[in-house]
Amino acid sequence: MNKENHHRDRFWMTRVLELARMGQGKVSPNPLVGCVIVSEKGENIGEGYHKKFGEAHAEVNAVKAVQNKEKLKGATVYVNLEPCSHHGKTPPCAHMLGKLPIGKVVVAMQDPNPEVNGKGIQHLRNKGIEVDIGILKQEAEKLNEFFIYRQEFGRPFITLKIAQTADGYIAAADGESQWITGEQSRKMVHKWRSFYDAVLVGRNTAIADNPSLTVRHVKGRQPKRIVIDGPYELPKDLNLFSDKFEEQTIILTWNKERSSTDADPMLKMMQQNYFRGEVIQLPKVEGHVDLRTAFRALGEKGISSILVEGGQQLSSALLREGLVDKIELFIAPKLLGAGTRSVIDLGINRMKEIAELKEVQWTQVGDDMLLTAYI
Repeated sequence: MNKENHHRDRFWMTRVLELARMGQGKVSPNPLVGCVIVSEKGENIGEGYHKKFGEAHAEVNAVKAVQNKEKLKGATVYVNLEPCSHHGKTPPCAHMLGKLPIGKVVVAMQDPNPEVNGKGIQHLRNKGIEVDIGILKQEAEKLNEFFIYRQEFGRPFITLKIAQTADGYIAAADGESQWITGEQSRKMVHKWRSFYDAVLVGRNTAIADNPSLTVRHVKGRQPKRIVIDGPYELPKDLNLFSDKFEEQTIILTWNKERSSTDADPMLKMMQQNYFRGEVIQLPKVEGHVDLRTAFRALGEKGISSILVEGGQQLSSALLREGLVDKIELFIAPKLLGAGTRSVIDLGINRMKEIAELKEVQWTQVGDDMLLTAYI
């Protein structure tokens, strides 16, 4: 590929990624996909993106946007993910593209879904269409890290959000934690909630803060709300169990006796104020819910990403068990000197065992600093 063609392909794939990002919070468990169709003369004749789960894919929307179908002859289709080759909620895009008089398809990355994974590309090539793979591959993988992770590991991608003072505390000695960070940081967290499939907290946070875990400060999709309640004893008047998003709540518990009665549909109908959410009964490990099994169960339900907004105990347990994939750590320019530390007891005793974060980024959010990193 000459430099001119490489520059052109990067230019159009950048636009594809911009389009794909517009579907954030609306298409999961499907991936984010954008598509641009460029005529032989180099003109953008149609573009689109996957707007909502169950609706038309990006390639279909892009083709529909082409007003003069004659310009499709010899055109190049740019898409960030390999066109699907199987029947899901919509027909296969690779077959649709294969029927068009296009000359080339440029794909950023192959689809890791075993039902696709190269089959869409092969179908296009069998139809005599040239296919290039790998333009802005890393950027495409980063965009769909949630989707890719669940395909590869069978569990959701886990992001741990922590908001702490400059000296490492998430709550004062009396337990109060509102508000350590500023308004801009809190708005950012609400935006994240709309992008993730679910938000997770533990028992202590549910009791201490009675959170709603909803999207309020920005417009966006309401995520699933997951609470770990091993003994199944949290009061049912908490916001998670009693507000208008009650059906979005999932309880993770090891208490088979209590959870089985709640799951009995006839018994639930007989109760005046039965819980309308979902209860998942899990194994008990050292007195706690088996987190690994819990995340696999959630992955099987199509949950690809979880934003953890837990307290010290849950955050520390997830880090200790190697279940955190990404950290979003807000550091407020405030000091407490005492109270609850953000994390404790990670099982690290020597400097050579220290956990080093990767792909570190620092962002100023209002007066706060945000550390974004992978583990």
